[in-house]
Amino acid sequence: MEKIRLVCVGKCREPFWRDAVREFEKRLSRYARLQIDEVEDEKTPEGASAAAEEQIREKEGRRILSRIPDQARVIALAIDGRSYSSEQFAARMEEYFSRADAELVFVIGGSLGLSRAVYDRADERLSFSSMTFPHQLMRVIFLEQLYRSYRIRRSEPYHK
Repeated sequence: MEKIRLVCVGKCREPFWRDAVREFEKRLSRYARLQIDEVEDEKTPEGASAAAEEQIREKEGRRILSRIPDQARVIALAIDGRSYSSEQFAARMEEYFSRADAELVFVIGGSLGLSRAVYDRADERLSFSSMTFPHQLMRVIFLEQLYRSYRIRRSEPYHK
């Protein structure tokens, strides 16, 4: 069974986001071993300077990197990443798992994005949109697309 780890900054605080995440975890359990690692987010003071924001990204980045196994293939979710259709993403997932037996790690940053160190560790950047989404919502969007990719890869029906 394929292993996928999702490393996220922050917790899902709203019950409706937690419910959606649990639903997709349940659906995905028949296809993959999914592990979701949440790392603590830093509070960003109102009117924080660029230097203070960079320090926050670096702190969160160290926490993220501590959760990534050495041999893992890492995909950072980023606005400036490569975009795929759902079908292309499913094909890309097939490619990821055909190359090696290593764990696949996806990373979702916090409200300020990801640190340079996390981007440097990433093997690829993946974009779901050029729009900005709250990280809790992005987690749900990602899990839904991951689930959809398994359905597509197995030629199983799923709503369009």
